[in-house]
Amino acid sequence: LTVNCLDQHVKKSPDRVALIWERDEPGTAVHVTYRELLELTCRLANTLKKYGIRKGDKVAIYMSVSPMSVAAMLACARIGAVHTVVFAGFSAESLAGRIMDSGCKAVITYNQGVRGGRIIELKTTVDEAVKNCPSVKHVFVAQRTDNKVQMGDRDVPLEEEIAKAASVCTPESMDSEDMLFMLYTSGSTGKPKGIVHTQAGYLLYSALTHKYVFDYQEGDVFGCVADIGWITGHSYVVYGPLCNGGTTVLFESTPVYPDPGRYWEVVQRLKINQFYGAPTAIRLLLNYGDKWVKKYDRSSLKTLGSVGEPINNEAWQWFYHVVGEGRCTLVDTWWQTETGGICIAPRPSEEKAEIVPAMAMRPFFGIFPVLMDENGKVVKGNDVSGALCIAQPWPGMARTIYGDHQRFVDTYFKAYPGYYFTGDGAYRTKEGYYQITGRMDDVINISGHRLGTAEIEDAMADHPEVPETAVIGYPHEIKGEGAFAFIVLRDQAADIDHVKEELKTIVATKIAKYAVPDHILVVKRLPKTRSGKIMRRLLRKVVNEQSSNMGDITTLDDPSVVTEILDAYQKYKKEKSSS
Repeated sequence: LTVNCLDQHVKKSPDRVALIWERDEPGTAVHVTYRELLELTCRLANTLKKYGIRKGDKVAIYMSVSPMSVAAMLACARIGAVHTVVFAGFSAESLAGRIMDSGCKAVITYNQGVRGGRIIELKTTVDEAVKNCPSVKHVFVAQRTDNKVQMGDRDVPLEEEIAKAASVCTPESMDSEDMLFMLYTSGSTGKPKGIVHTQAGYLLYSALTHKYVFDYQEGDVFGCVADIGWITGHSYVVYGPLCNGGTTVLFESTPVYPDPGRYWEVVQRLKINQFYGAPTAIRLLLNYGDKWVKKYDRSSLKTLGSVGEPINNEAWQWFYHVVGEGRCTLVDTWWQTETGGICIAPRPSEEKAEIVPAMAMRPFFGIFPVLMDENGKVVKGNDVSGALCIAQPWPGMARTIYGDHQRFVDTYFKAYPGYYFTGDGAYRTKEGYYQITGRMDDVINISGHRLGTAEIEDAMADHPEVPETAVIGYPHEIKGEGAFAFIVLRDQAADIDHVKEELKTIVATKIAKYAVPDHILVVKRLPKTRSGKIMRRLLRKVVNEQSSNMGDITTLDDPSVVTEILDAYQKYKKEKSSS
């Protein structure tokens, strides 16, 4: 696998730039050629071997995005070890849970991380985590800052060892179905599951989707701003682009550091041709207005991409017209950690084929989507909705959940036997295009009407005063279920009652009277994971008054948001009962 990502390109064009590391510190990009990346990977691989890491061993990587963390992934692959990257913002408890579940023999980390101008204590977190992990024999520590950190018996200074290691490492010969990596993703139960991807099928699928969905051409600079801790970073920062001999950007910072122009300043300076990011960031930047975008030259951009959640219409229009000046192809990509790569996207397609805003539209080669009804029957024809399933296997699909194959079968193959169930609902338009309507577990049934909460959220998101909304279902004695909306106001001083009335009108107009939320609660912010997904599970617990049992909240960006929302809810309840 690393031969496909490194050696073949070093033979043909050793000085081609493989990685451009856009460090947190603005304007300090580091370029790494294929030759340099191969050497770093081999030295790191030899270091792992020296410390007893063998084919099939598991290695946790807890690092911020950098050439060293990419080399760590590739070094594991080169010697046949299995990497599990844990996003460098996860808590010690989350990290320990993943290390224990997978039985990691080693952890690779940095002394510290840097993000948005702040120092993140990575080594300290690893120390805290491995206290409870007897399987870990060594912790390899690289230096991201000049600050000294505590080094103990099992800690190995990585750069010192790399300098001593040989620069050639013969790649381990692997079977196409050997494990390449594991990546933990949250399930509806709250206990993260280790999704397993293998060698050949995964690499083929990530490389092909990278090439054809984004129309990647030789010499292009591919800018995917995802973190390597997520599947998007695995497939479209590391494996897809490198297999295609591309130049890929490693973005270490945040969209608003040092100011909300950061993405577009980077696009101008690095001359990025494809820009792939999350709707949550686009919505955030949209609030700061157009001036931060227009300040920078974006003429290098050819393709824009959106990933991680369905993009709402307002964000799509802004991304397309303001960022892309109406001349870039915008691909709204639907896929999952479990699918390994993009499954539904507007491209590839016939040349100049239409793109409908905020819609994933077209299945990729070899993807056969079907919609299923409540009785497990395939829904035929167009202008229909149902549970989104995939009818045939494809190369990039996950092979199992590590250590729990039964959970894998139960989660993805039991609901609709013979089909892979995505967990998402979808609508097939009159033209036969696919639009993802949101998670099926976020579907509510109001007076017998089946409704994705995402639909209500999209309608409310059209209100100029309401940048963010989250809608959940709660038991209603007459309707079966009602909708409860949590909203964030752009301006805290807005007339709340007036905004609420307008929201109800919008929902009634856009969807139907029955879809209007019974309750609208204003909160300062919504509970989000670090990748920007709203944790609706917690909002359900608040409303159903099960707040004593919140489950795993370590994946939240800021766990203190929970008490904030609980307090707002209690206050709201008091006001309701006294009126």
